[in-house]
Amino acid sequence: AALADRMGEISILLADVAGELAGYADDLDADPLRLAAVEERRAALTALTRKYGEDISAVLAWAEESAARLTELESDDDRIAGLTAERDALRAELSVLAQALTDARTEAAARFAEAVTAELASLAMPHARVSFDIRQTGTADEMSGIVVGGRSVVYGPHGADEVELLLAPHPGAQPRPIAKGASGGELSRVMLAVEVVFAGSDPVPTYLFDEVDAGVGGKAAVEVGRRLAKLARSAQVVVVTHLPQVAAFADRQLLVEKTNDGSVTRSGVTVLEGEDRVRELSRMLAGQEDSETARAHAEELLATARAGSSAD
Repeated sequence: AALADRMGEISILLADVAGELAGYADDLDADPLRLAAVEERRAALTALTRKYGEDISAVLAWAEESAARLTELESDDDRIAGLTAERDALRAELSVLAQALTDARTEAAARFAEAVTAELASLAMPHARVSFDIRQTGTADEMSGIVVGGRSVVYGPHGADEVELLLAPHPGAQPRPIAKGASGGELSRVMLAVEVVFAGSDPVPTYLFDEVDAGVGGKAAVEVGRRLAKLARSAQVVVVTHLPQVAAFADRQLLVEKTNDGSVTRSGVTVLEGEDRVRELSRMLAGQEDSETARAHAEELLATARAGSSAD
């Protein structure tokens, strides 16, 4: 009975509280626009704390400090004059350094282009010519540029130059950007020539050449193999080739072949060593792995490659 009495009292209290809460809710002024404004202000305050301080107090401190600093700058003509002079001096120094960098690039580009062109002559591209287009982009806004060569130009962390490698693959051809004016085989050979010239000074760990020997045969193919072997002294070089003259210069030759059991086609890779390598080079040379003439030629290629590597 006592428990029932207590439950009754609690029920009466709950009813009273519910009535009071309902009355309070009825008295509230529901304003959607006010709610939207509050939420917008909360979002703005959150953005400020993310950018300028860990809490509202820190943001207010930053605002006060910034306002004081702005007032100081706006009212300090001497300070403004000093900063302007410092800016102008730095821009003048930038101009001098950018011009020196342009001059150095122009000189180095001529020597580099000559060296790459000489390499291409041995890679079955005897008439190809490599050159560089070094130019600057002008700007009418002097405040966003620096003066190089007597005009205001755009600049960046690497100077004021835009550099592009050009190729004229044969006499009479206009030099064009190598990405647009070269075939796949030409592009591979130009990149090979570039990397051979760079070898030792450009720390690239791995090179991959696909069909670098396209359109090449005979002595030129041997030269391609020789230069790939030279490049392999300072980096790992992976070459996809169908030419035995190139494959013979490899430190390790891999055979990639497909097999078909009538329902499924599979690809496999085999490391060729010793007799297997001679047999595969013979097949690449004559299409007959058991031809004595082809075998003799394959062994001669391997000997030439070993001798060439030792001589280099």
